[in-house]
Amino acid sequence: MIRRPRKRVDSKENSMRKRRTVIAFIVIASFGFSFLVFSENERKQRNEMYKHLELFSDALNLVSEEYVDTPKPQDLMYGALKGMLASLDPYSEFLDPESRKELETDTEGKFGGIGIEIAIRDDLLTVISPIEDSPAWKAGLKPGDRIVKIENELTKNFTVTDAVKKLRGKPGTEVTLTILREGAPKLFEVKLSRDIIKIKAIKNVRILEDKIGYVRLVEFRKDTPSELDAALSQLEKSAMDSVILDLRNNPGGLLDVAVKVVDRFIPENKVVVSTKGRIASQNMEFKSSNGPEYLDIPMVVLVNEGSASASEIVAGALQDYRRAVIVGNKTFGKASVQSVLPLSDGSALKLTTSKYFTPNGRMIHNQGVTPDVLVSAGRLDFVANEPGIESIFETMKEKTPEAVKEVQPKEAVFDYKKDNQIVSAIDIIKGIKVYKNMFGSDTQKEIKVQKQ
Repeated sequence: MIRRPRKRVDSKENSMRKRRTVIAFIVIASFGFSFLVFSENERKQRNEMYKHLELFSDALNLVSEEYVDTPKPQDLMYGALKGMLASLDPYSEFLDPESRKELETDTEGKFGGIGIEIAIRDDLLTVISPIEDSPAWKAGLKPGDRIVKIENELTKNFTVTDAVKKLRGKPGTEVTLTILREGAPKLFEVKLSRDIIKIKAIKNVRILEDKIGYVRLVEFRKDTPSELDAALSQLEKSAMDSVILDLRNNPGGLLDVAVKVVDRFIPENKVVVSTKGRIASQNMEFKSSNGPEYLDIPMVVLVNEGSASASEIVAGALQDYRRAVIVGNKTFGKASVQSVLPLSDGSALKLTTSKYFTPNGRMIHNQGVTPDVLVSAGRLDFVANEPGIESIFETMKEKTPEAVKEVQPKEAVFDYKKDNQIVSAIDIIKGIKVYKNMFGSDTQKEIKVQKQ
């Protein structure tokens, strides 16, 4: 790099100082003079912030005057804001007006996509979980898969919003992903056709054996509590006396829905989850409200690395109250609260403002929920019953990605006896039943002794 020597006359230096002062004032004003409300013990941080604002104004000045082309002021500010938010954590980000609008579209569910929940983990775009029956699920994407490329574009330095923009599109259009999978010998490509994602909150309701009910909860949506009630009522009519709640590969959903699900299994007015942040107003407790309908039946909750967010809240609460035995693999560890804070030009900050904690005060974020009984799914976890998974990946070892897409999926078959984690859950419930028959139920006692 050739650096041009620069001579600065006093008038230019004075001009820069004045401009720097103006820029610094504008930047400070853009924060709404929030520093003025800092408490005494935050004055040092405020002074440090002023110091760095001066550094920022110097850099902005130099770029404005010295860059080879004339930069647009908005591009400079948006770029700076994007970098600032990205430096905080993988879930905080700056949203330009277009991205903010797309986020609102996302919450309304009016779009075509491939059906995956994603996050940034270890600086890599990572699949939390494919949504059941979606294109991603049918193609065999798994929790923990790293998306290295979308089409031919490397995802390094992508935010989640950047990735969503690339993955979303008109139903029927195709997108190719390059995947890095732990244990796979090399990268492989998966071609998916976008579709309107329609999600059922509850799937696969049945009696397995010995009057043990089984409910697969796919996502926490507004209608999940009513669908769960209907499923449990259906199982009761079939003489259910215990239940397995399967939250594997459930990426989460609405917080209030998670609380309502826990409502069904613990007494009312018990803390289900709490949030804690730097500001007192961000510290909240969410408690069970309705009386329990299924307080005493033996219960196992299945989780894995694809269980995140609301799934972890449910598993953590039932574990803390010893209301259910948690079985499977450690969960994903995504349990923070992002608030969308609007800015004057229609852009916004998507900012992590608090984190979730279980009733006993355990932090879930980046920690996950560790099962009471660790059971590896091995080769035959429940995704092995999905259409075509085994045949697709056997073919991948021998054929090119172009050939892989030609493999036709087989019809899905639910054979719980080939699912190590369900088999373990059944054995545990049978043991609990024997214990209860011998010594009676201690459910109320277990709940009362837990820390509130």
